[in-house]
Amino acid sequence: MNIRPLFDRVLISPETDDLSTKSGLVLPATSGDRPERGKVVAVGDGEDFDGNKKEMKVSVGENVLFNKYAGTEVKIDGKSYLIMREIDIIGVIE
Repeated sequence: MNIRPLFDRVLISPETDDLSTKSGLVLPATSGDRPERGKVVAVGDGEDFDGNKKEMKVSVGENVLFNKYAGTEVKIDGKSYLIMREIDIIGVIE
């Protein structure tokens, strides 16, 4: 299934690193906080609700940082994604 975000929204595949304790015990990502970084999978066309176009600052394939509780979780073909407004992205990892 393909998803095309609308307006200034971005679809992100969040990084879910497993955490490990000092003793080597591995904690699954589900036991921790929500991720704050991920990879851009799809980008909207940058149009606002009034029909004005703006240039999107991120593009597909970029790794980004975003606000901790930004976006809405969606499941597509059994995989979790976040869809959020571009303004919730706080930086591009280069």
